[in-house]
Amino acid sequence: MNSNPNDPDLETWVDIPGNTDFPIQNLPFGISSRVGDDKPFAASRIGDQVIDLARLAELGGFSGIDLPGDIFTQKDLNAFMALGNGITRAVRQRLSEILRKQHTEHPMRALAGQWLLDLSATRQLLPVSIGDYTDFYSSLEHATNVGTMFRDPTNPLLPNWKHIPVGYHGRSSSIRVSGHAFHRPHGQLKPQEGDPEYGPSKMVDFELEVGFILGQSTEMGEQIPASRAEEYIFGLVLFNDWSARDIQKWEYVPLGPFLGKNFASTMSPWIVTMDALEPYRTQGPVQDPPVLPYLQTEGAHTYDIDLEVLIQPFDGAPSRVCRSNFKYLYWNMCQQLAHHTVNGCNMEVGDLCASGTISGPTPDSFGSMLELCWGGTRFVTLSDGSERKSIQDGDTVILRGICQNGVTRIGFGDCVATLLPAKS
Repeated sequence: MNSNPNDPDLETWVDIPGNTDFPIQNLPFGISSRVGDDKPFAASRIGDQVIDLARLAELGGFSGIDLPGDIFTQKDLNAFMALGNGITRAVRQRLSEILRKQHTEHPMRALAGQWLLDLSATRQLLPVSIGDYTDFYSSLEHATNVGTMFRDPTNPLLPNWKHIPVGYHGRSSSIRVSGHAFHRPHGQLKPQEGDPEYGPSKMVDFELEVGFILGQSTEMGEQIPASRAEEYIFGLVLFNDWSARDIQKWEYVPLGPFLGKNFASTMSPWIVTMDALEPYRTQGPVQDPPVLPYLQTEGAHTYDIDLEVLIQPFDGAPSRVCRSNFKYLYWNMCQQLAHHTVNGCNMEVGDLCASGTISGPTPDSFGSMLELCWGGTRFVTLSDGSERKSIQDGDTVILRGICQNGVTRIGFGDCVATLLPAKS
């Protein structure tokens, strides 16, 4: 029997759309609840069906795997991830076996009505309890664009940028799962002339990012070597780190982002595992000058993930405004995590580290409105003819991510949020 859950020849007996983000080769993890019932349960997804892992476990679907009895009935995946790669990998493997088309006699298949749910009958919840959140600034193109606009067009990068993965400690309490809406933030705004004013931001922006979720903890004083960093990462999510550019511009000197960032961030509900991403591993950019030894990595440590951003006006159709790729990032996840812990900073299961805005080499691949509109000097035109320099009230922003290597295709599902008018 072929035990490889990434085998491109695998088919499932579940009826799934041909262009689904969630074929049998994906099998991500999340937290769901039934519509009308707030009780959470650990879940996976195939096509437009949600797998109730708690019910499947009750029926004996994971017999032989050393799992605590309550592991799939908790409000988050933290305890499940902490069991380690051996256990979480075995669970994904078992799901693959149960769902394979050729396994017609598997006992769980006859009981599918008890553990396989229509997506419309469920709600997706934030999959992890995020104790800490770190946002990096790891796209060379993004850093160059921002430096060109606001610092020095002839020397846009700060002296440290190609030597360390620059990051800052963000706020985790305002991270919400895809599908939420939030109000336009207030803060201090500094006009070109005169004193600062208080009011709603006039420059709300999206940031196209990918985040990784920590599946293992470290002790204070412990360092994670770049060569072992992937062992600590459970999987990836799409992430929109919303920004209020006018608030941010006035406040960020000398300590960096604060109110311009912490009002809302949006995370996709399904964590795509590192194992599922393995067929899409690829090389990142050449780093020049060479980095210090503790940041050096050998081999391919990034993934070919096509990314896009769409803006959907209220009562309108979505328009794509950006196409980028995760592989454009100058600093990879292993380097980010190694640098994060080189001073002995302890990490916890469920911690989220985000990539920072992912921009590519062409204007249509810039991962924020700040860049697409070049600091407000040009417009983005949507399919209905309306123009944008920033996100307007009622706009919904949609992030999507797809891996496709010509053999198999997996995705992350949509990462969606809507901007509401400012509260009075």
